[in-house]
Amino acid sequence: MKTLRSYIGREIYVATGLVFLALLSLFAFFDFIHELGDLDKGQYQIGTALIYVFFSLPGRAYEILPVAVLIGALFSLSNFVSTSEYAVMRASGLSMRRTVYALAQIGVMLSILTFLFGEFIAPVGDRAAQRLRLKATTSNVIAQNFRSGLWVKDDNKFVNVARVMPETVMHNIKIYEFDADYRLLSISLVERGEYQSANIWLLKQITRTTFDNDVAKVKNISEVRWKSVLSPSILNMLMVVPEQMSVLDLYSFIDHLKENRQDASRYEIALWQKIVYPFAVLVMIIIALPFANFGGRQVGVGAKIFLGIMLGLLFHLSNRLFGHIGLLNAWSPFLSAIFPTFLFLGGAIFMLKKEEER
Repeated sequence: MKTLRSYIGREIYVATGLVFLALLSLFAFFDFIHELGDLDKGQYQIGTALIYVFFSLPGRAYEILPVAVLIGALFSLSNFVSTSEYAVMRASGLSMRRTVYALAQIGVMLSILTFLFGEFIAPVGDRAAQRLRLKATTSNVIAQNFRSGLWVKDDNKFVNVARVMPETVMHNIKIYEFDADYRLLSISLVERGEYQSANIWLLKQITRTTFDNDVAKVKNISEVRWKSVLSPSILNMLMVVPEQMSVLDLYSFIDHLKENRQDASRYEIALWQKIVYPFAVLVMIIIALPFANFGGRQVGVGAKIFLGIMLGLLFHLSNRLFGHIGLLNAWSPFLSAIFPTFLFLGGAIFMLKKEEER
């Protein structure tokens, strides 16, 4: 059994690697073509676009790994069926249950690889890509649901930042301070904020308007030190969409949002999707088995590969679709994240049982 598992694993790993490289190259080419539309914006040139695409590759790799595993496993297992190797394996005493167990063992390594990409490599690459692009195009505005810029709730203050520079510098800041009864106490207009240390910002050129009953007083201040929940790490998180953040970053940011009584649904869905996503690799490698057996030797390998591509696209789209539907309908973040994987797993189990009954 160990020898057989090693043989099957070697074939699946090689096929998955080739498919993975082909898909990664294809997506990199499409990303580069897309970036050509932003050439000559600021200092954004072809060389910068190539570096941007290179930094984005880990994120793309994380996205396509389950699809690559599905196509690679389907290709290898279909070859076994077409050359009658699978029939010989079954005749030698390899049951369906033992085959699934062997495939699951093979898939564990690929699941770990997916987790490592999603947790440690992809977020760093995506953040570096965003920093590079922002700095090159000089379009340093980061919007959080609003065209007016980034909005953050900080205790009894609402902070609006029009521009965030990669070098931990903020421009055109508005700070609205309220009392416990949500009465407006002051508005501070700040031209520039520079991060110092320990969540301390040095604000420069401040115009502060305070409200006391029906009296408004305006005061100009050259510099002031401001302690805020905002930090470079939080700003870096906001430069990357939730789906591209690591599990630890998502957990930290969700905690920050809940402390400030803000809606964290999108980030909670993204967190559960990141946790569940590596298990999708196991589902993909298992679901490849019944599809490889579909039609036996009468159905060609090419047709099964096409079916695998369609299945992979369906999984990828359904994963994104249920995330958005769950967000719109206020579903449980866990259910919104796990449903596509659970649906495919249920389909795989049903088809395996049908295959075993034949």
